[in-house]
Amino acid sequence: MTRHSHQELRPGISQAEFVQFQRFIYDAAGITLSDAKKALVSGRLAKRLAHCGVASYGEYFRLLDSGSHKDEVQEAIDLLTTNETYFFREAKHFDLLRERALSPQRPRGEAFRVWSAACSSGEECYSIAMVLADCLGERPWEIMGSDICTKVLHKARIGHYPMERARHIPQPLLRKYCLKGQDAQEGTMLVEASLRRRVQFGQVNLNTALPQLGQFDMVFLRNVMIYFNGDTKRQVVDRIGALLKPHGCLVIGLAESLSDTGAMVKSLAPSIYVRA
Repeated sequence: MTRHSHQELRPGISQAEFVQFQRFIYDAAGITLSDAKKALVSGRLAKRLAHCGVASYGEYFRLLDSGSHKDEVQEAIDLLTTNETYFFREAKHFDLLRERALSPQRPRGEAFRVWSAACSSGEECYSIAMVLADCLGERPWEIMGSDICTKVLHKARIGHYPMERARHIPQPLLRKYCLKGQDAQEGTMLVEASLRRRVQFGQVNLNTALPQLGQFDMVFLRNVMIYFNGDTKRQVVDRIGALLKPHGCLVIGLAESLSDTGAMVKSLAPSIYVRA
């Protein structure tokens, strides 16, 4: 007996079915999927069709749309959101973080608060935490990490990563804040528990009204805007901008721009904005 591949067993997705999932992920997360993502959608959802015992993508969409399978809706959202990250991505943003945290203009005794608003599996949050622990020490600081995907948040809370993810961590910080895996854990690293405790993680959908999170000195929202159309971008920037302290800083990806998103923030440098 020959083993069939998933490709052979996978039902095809029609254009009409693909359009349903384009609308689904836009409504759920504000993400605009181009027509080029049709194969990605069919590939990522194929196993869920088998798991739910449905024969077509249209039937699976109707199951999601019924309102009675919230766990499965979250599964589909998790599969259709892309999560790519690594430690100390874009070093200049972490130089800015250190500079802002140590600014003599900051009110004394006030906690320096940072939000990683699409934190994926947590590498960005722990990169921020290493910088703040190193430069502020026992002075008060707080980090919030959020994502729409529950699976990556679970990974983030654990703080356990393949060692190759550590290649951009400055050596002094790597030695100070990370534990090297041994024996069965060889080839991995674990963020030290005292640092993990300083980061709070929670699920937040940027495409809806935000929960009460307080005000932030800096918000990292990197490599997310590329998935949003113009209207969604404006709405997200307005929501996040409202949570920035006066002159607070919003950091986006180097390939992104907020040139058409209104007056809530103004450009300070490429990929760096301040509350207007």
